[in-house]
Amino acid sequence: MIQWNEETMIEANIEKVWSLFSDKNIKRIMPKVEEHTLIEKTEEEAGAKHQQKYREGKRVETYIVETLAYENLPDRKRKQIQFVLGKAFEITLTFTLIKIDETHTKFIYEGQNKGVNFVGRAMLKLGSEKSNNIVVQEFLKKVEEEALKV
Repeated sequence: MIQWNEETMIEANIEKVWSLFSDKNIKRIMPKVEEHTLIEKTEEEAGAKHQQKYREGKRVETYIVETLAYENLPDRKRKQIQFVLGKAFEITLTFTLIKIDETHTKFIYEGQNKGVNFVGRAMLKLGSEKSNNIVVQEFLKKVEEEALKV
């Protein structure tokens, strides 16, 4: 299993950063997501389910993303999602935003990726923690870049 817990300070209002995690903007911070379709409940509640299509090279994976937690308070926002990728990896991601002031937001990105079968566990053991960390840092940077756009 691979786990991470990283944070960064973004010079943008919490509402602006939070809007990037809405259905209509998800492709801005996750450009490899080709489709993100709500299939159960609403996007602003735990238990919501989305069908997502994700491109990795020439391959497109389709899977269901479930919202495990959803919190939208004036000074704290949190969304936790989970999905199984390629029938091999169970991925849980948590996005937490904390309002520091009107123009600064702390973004905490936590996650874990665990193999759900022999193939998944073997692939995680063969993969490097360094390459996973690069992906995590790139995501933090992408969210910050998009939040700073006018």
